[in-house]
Amino acid sequence: MTLDHFVRWMYALKGLWAVVAALIVGAFLVVLAGANPLEAYAALLRGGLFDYYGFANALVRLCPILLVSLAVIIPLRAGFFNIGGEGQVYVGALFGTVAALYLPQAIPAVIRLVLICLSGAVGGALWALIPAVLKVYRGTNEIITSLLLSYVGANVVGGIIHVYLMEPGAPYPYTREIPFDATLPIFLPRTEAHIGILIAVALALIFGTVMKRSTFGLSVETVGHNPVAAAYAGVSIRQTAISAFVIGGALAGLAGIFEVVGVKYRLFDHFSPGYGFQGAIVAFLAGLNPRTAIFAAMFLAVLQAGAGSMQRAVGVDTMMVGALQGLVVLFVAVGLAFRYRPRVITASAPQTPAVGIVPANSKVPE
Repeated sequence: MTLDHFVRWMYALKGLWAVVAALIVGAFLVVLAGANPLEAYAALLRGGLFDYYGFANALVRLCPILLVSLAVIIPLRAGFFNIGGEGQVYVGALFGTVAALYLPQAIPAVIRLVLICLSGAVGGALWALIPAVLKVYRGTNEIITSLLLSYVGANVVGGIIHVYLMEPGAPYPYTREIPFDATLPIFLPRTEAHIGILIAVALALIFGTVMKRSTFGLSVETVGHNPVAAAYAGVSIRQTAISAFVIGGALAGLAGIFEVVGVKYRLFDHFSPGYGFQGAIVAFLAGLNPRTAIFAAMFLAVLQAGAGSMQRAVGVDTMMVGALQGLVVLFVAVGLAFRYRPRVITASAPQTPAVGIVPANSKVPE
């Protein structure tokens, strides 16, 4: 292996180095808390990965995080930032819950469950369509609009629960219970691990193939790397941008309804612990690779599932997991500042301006 190949592999594994760096710095924080970092991390792994119920808990957390990470990855591969996964999760959960509560019982259970999940996907897609349309037709910064719409979506859903869907006499704003035949089947006995987890992993694998081996994937990659070349080749940048946003929103909406019909069986006000933002962490940690996102999401899920075991074993507060997540974000951000640039010796040629992500405050060309 040449030095050039070695450097290329080092750059390709930036996400892994970010995790390693976060764990090293986290070890110092554990020491400051008066505990042994090796014992703390061992307890974390035992509780989130090597314990039956802890592993099932990690899988349950994996599902929404992975789906929302795909909602970030697909538009960003086209050069557009969808930071509004949180709002899309809430709106998708609302659409799916309404379908679960009001679809006729005469519809066969399997078909009704499919319709419920599709309703959640439609809700997330419609919410993602707003920043997409504003971006491509008005040049509005999609980072700001999608992010702010997350707060709007969460509060609108909460308001609808309060006014129209809240169960009478409930001590906290939540809807009626979802009928049992409208819930996702469990595949690990005596746990909450539902088949939505398998669907999420399958979707990540499918989109990993689609982005590499389909016309849509080629269009997304071309628009993301060089919008000028994409337009010259006849690719509609507006259509690609809207399609990427809508698909991403649909995946985030699926995350929301899976959480309702797979785990909670009701729609609660402010039920998400921040899946939208955790998905963004996973997207960058995975280097925008849908397949790698499975492992990145599992890493985050294991941290969260094993936090309680770490606290019980060595007395380190569960907030340490939040600190580790923050450190991962920090080191991933540092890694984004470094890009692999192979040394190429060529004849002198006229310099052309760099192209890539469409500027956030500009309209998208047709």
